[in-house]
Amino acid sequence: MAVFNLTPSDPSTFILMGIPGLEAAHIWISIPFSMFYVIGLLGNFTVLFVVGKEQTLHKPMYLLICMLAVSDIGMSTSTVPNTLCIFWFNFKSITVGGCLTQTFFLHTIYTMHSAVLVTMAFDRYIAICDPLRYATILTNARVAKLALVGLIRAVLLILPMPLLLSRLSFCANRIISHTYCDHIAVAKTSCGDITVNRMYGLVIVFLVIGLDLTLIVLSYGLIIRAVLRISSKKAHQKALNTCTAHICVVLISYISVFFTTLTHRFGQGIAPHVHIILANLYVLLPTMLNPIIYGVKIKELRDKVGKYICRM
Repeated sequence: MAVFNLTPSDPSTFILMGIPGLEAAHIWISIPFSMFYVIGLLGNFTVLFVVGKEQTLHKPMYLLICMLAVSDIGMSTSTVPNTLCIFWFNFKSITVGGCLTQTFFLHTIYTMHSAVLVTMAFDRYIAICDPLRYATILTNARVAKLALVGLIRAVLLILPMPLLLSRLSFCANRIISHTYCDHIAVAKTSCGDITVNRMYGLVIVFLVIGLDLTLIVLSYGLIIRAVLRISSKKAHQKALNTCTAHICVVLISYISVFFTTLTHRFGQGIAPHVHIILANLYVLLPTMLNPIIYGVKIKELRDKVGKYICRM
């Protein structure tokens, strides 16, 4: 095992400490982490399999749910296996290139995840406010183009992050008090000025979370206005029910990342292990809960999943 634990002074590696202060509990902490991860993988792969097999589900809404599932799988898989290796085997070293790559993929996937949530809000807006034109406005091809735009935006916004990190001079010990290579956590190991990194991180928060959440809120403002114009209470309920799953997913995704971002930058009085546990939950919880929410709230998807489960 010592082969994997290179010395902290090795200039080609970083040392990921896991959860400082809770090292003795790493094995116990790994139990819920691994359970959340496995449940999330099973749920998201089930959604992808069912939607892929059922021609009746080849619609924009389900295509977006599949995109969300792929981003959830990618986000958790970019961090959780590495975290579990730290907890189970004490494999703490990671190469500089591997660390910067993990930073890039993690933040790129989350930015793409946020773009999918915005597109889903637009999907619900069209479905409720302009249902007669829904089929012509939101085709599968148009949704795919919107996803491509979201991916290009994510790459362009996040690519400077590893480049800014690579220009820093890191301290001799190169110890990262985290379970994975988060942008700010890596930057804090530098002995130099990280003002540019902090500022760019805030710019990303504003451009991704701030802008995307504003667009989602605007969409739901227009949806509520349209719903209030409907006289039938039954129609009110039906219209709002179509949005419930998406609202739950938005709340889970953005609340967790808000807490993580704010505690990293402004929570100096908060214990380090709280920062790290919150950062892991923002990766794990959406991955685990999103397929459950859509499976429970969307009858058509729930029925198709039930059909395949009954065949097993």
